[in-house]
Amino acid sequence: MAELSTPIPAATLILMRPAADGGPPEILMLERTRTMAFAAGALVFPGGRIDPEDVEAAAALAPGIEDSAARIAAIRETIEESGIAPCLSPAPDPATSAALRQGLAAGETLPALLAAFGLALDLDALVPFARWCPSFAETRRFDTHFYIAEAPAGAEPSIHAPEADRIFWASAEAVLADVAAGRAHAIFPTRRNLERLARFASLDEARAQALRLPVRRIVPHIETRDGRDWLCIPEDAGYPVTAEPLDEARRR
Repeated sequence: MAELSTPIPAATLILMRPAADGGPPEILMLERTRTMAFAAGALVFPGGRIDPEDVEAAAALAPGIEDSAARIAAIRETIEESGIAPCLSPAPDPATSAALRQGLAAGETLPALLAAFGLALDLDALVPFARWCPSFAETRRFDTHFYIAEAPAGAEPSIHAPEADRIFWASAEAVLADVAAGRAHAIFPTRRNLERLARFASLDEARAQALRLPVRRIVPHIETRDGRDWLCIPEDAGYPVTAEPLDEARRR
């Protein structure tokens, strides 16, 4: 058996907003470029690795919150990838959000930018939703914290980061329908989380379940059932689908 690589700490933000037609909430999704080393061409939530600068910011701005570095990374990555600046107080206007993105791209730190614009982190606005870490010999293996949060009112994303070819709002059901029809691609953890999100009629419902179910690390494993390998997760972690044939999971 190949030796597993050390997982890279990462964080992702499931940013949600009410649908204009009163339907299920919409979620911010990115389609990664097909040249990326990880999840090429896949639909994902904004996010990425937890950088040393995030750890430094956590120590300076939120030393009393155990996962503050992950929360800060989720906010920073969302600003960089979408131009939306969530979970800040007061909520920045579009021009300030754009300036934050430009500053991060230029190498400025998030704490310095927040101080310059008179903003503060609202880390309580991020609700822990899940944590996933694969147990397979992947080229890059991530230990990822998932958070849910409400998008700033009227915030619209724009592509600027080289990682994404497309960025858009859609309900979880709509994204899953595109994946099922072959119009889009999503990796196993993203599909499972979208299926879980599709059960909620509002952000409040999603928050309520997230607060009710303690977050524990989801480590997918392989089981052989009737001669076929299945990729499985625990059945008591809030997910409506807990197994998928391994060959189908790899194709999507």
